[in-house]
Amino acid sequence: MLDGISLDQIKAFIAAVDEGSFSAAGRKLYRVQSAISGWIGSLEAQLGVALFDRTARFPKLTPEGVLLLADARDIVSGVNALKARAKLMAGGLEAELSVVVDVFFPTATIAVAAKAFAEQFPLTPLRLFVEGLGAAYQPVLDERCSLGILASLPVEFPALVSERLEEIPLVMVASPQHPLAKFRGRIPKRELAKHVQLVLTDRSSLMSGKDYGVLSPSTWRLADLSTKHAFLRDGVGWGSMPHHMVESDIALGSLILLDVREDFALTMSACYRASAPPGPAGRWLIDYLKSLSGSVRESHESRKGTSRPQSAAKPASSA
Repeated sequence: MLDGISLDQIKAFIAAVDEGSFSAAGRKLYRVQSAISGWIGSLEAQLGVALFDRTARFPKLTPEGVLLLADARDIVSGVNALKARAKLMAGGLEAELSVVVDVFFPTATIAVAAKAFAEQFPLTPLRLFVEGLGAAYQPVLDERCSLGILASLPVEFPALVSERLEEIPLVMVASPQHPLAKFRGRIPKRELAKHVQLVLTDRSSLMSGKDYGVLSPSTWRLADLSTKHAFLRDGVGWGSMPHHMVESDIALGSLILLDVREDFALTMSACYRASAPPGPAGRWLIDYLKSLSGSVRESHESRKGTSRPQSAAKPASSA
């Protein structure tokens, strides 16, 4: 019967392999040799295979023992992780941290933060989800995520607490083949109205019936920012994009900055329910993102030889 296998038996098996003999395993585990021999013998009986060849002076692993050793090590490692995680949870650490990130927030910044988080909290899984506009707020409001890295919206959320992180500059762009790209200087609104504007739409009902940053009566609604990016590069309409996502295109000339109005920015904040403030892991992640505060993006831009556009904070838009 395998149900009666104990952790002591498995540890004795591993120690005998690592130390080279049953007597040495006993010294390592502070047990007499007869206890080690008894545990390993009963383990072999329960498994139905011989783990050691005992014909020589020192026990030698059998082929079956070699294969089962890796499983034994995994079991002990798993138990140790279980005990360590339980100890941390007893001290208030989250069992896992679920975070929804606004699609406009720089992926490079999240990647740096996630790597640092894994080093700081190796036993706390980090679950990341990416959404846009109101759909990014929904998981926090619905308690599916304990933390959101979200863009400000012209909608009140009394149940949420927000802590400002940074501003994400947005720019209006179009393909160099697009008719609007031929304009020099400020583009009149009547010209904008003649062409399709690509607009990121909200997959939630929180922004139902509301449009912000829409300057043309002719719009195509896209629920995915990467698709919008591809359409812009192919000349299918014009629209706004986070500067960090199109800086390479602008530098290479595959997208052109449009002089539509003053550049604007999205204010990004860490948001969580007032009734469920972040635990140690969530608090650490918020503070770490605050410490970065655009430095990752600026470093990335400097390596590429590009610069950030001048921006002024304005209400979030769906443009």
